[in-house]
Amino acid sequence: MEWIILGGIVVIALYVIFIYNGLVAMRQRVNQAFGDIDVQLKQRHDLIPNLVETVKGYASHESETLDAVVRARQQALSASGPDAQAGAEHALTGALGRLFALAESYPDLKASANFQQLQTELSDIENKLAAARRFFNNAVSEYNAAIESFPATLFAARFGFTHREFFDVGETARQQLDAPPAVKF
Repeated sequence: MEWIILGGIVVIALYVIFIYNGLVAMRQRVNQAFGDIDVQLKQRHDLIPNLVETVKGYASHESETLDAVVRARQQALSASGPDAQAGAEHALTGALGRLFALAESYPDLKASANFQQLQTELSDIENKLAAARRFFNNAVSEYNAAIESFPATLFAARFGFTHREFFDVGETARQQLDAPPAVKF
């Protein structure tokens, strides 16, 4: 009888360890996916000063638009966590949209090889960022489902597994980001 009880306890302990290790692996996948978003955002943020300087060379009197892009970039750099970063990135995307709309008014700027290269690089980064965001949100979805599923839900909170937020950029930005970027020359 003692062996049966001891065997049952061992089986339950092994099952809890198995679930715990699975949750740890999922949490690590979420953290890695968020790191991938950070890498893409850093590349995007590093490209923006070059873009602003290029536009400034052709449209220096458009300082309001250029300043808005610089401010939005600074806010995006200082944001932390998925919600804050998503909001800051939404504002930055809007400022960049105004910058590219401004560029339409300057044929010399549109024809600049440097500007065209920067636009192409930004388009590539935006595509990679959209993919990283989808991967992160998928990892968060799987993780949240795992910690809310029975029997993991019985002890997930006790072991420090908490609900994670999606990288939500808002409905307007979602439509813009999900559409392929338009690079016009």
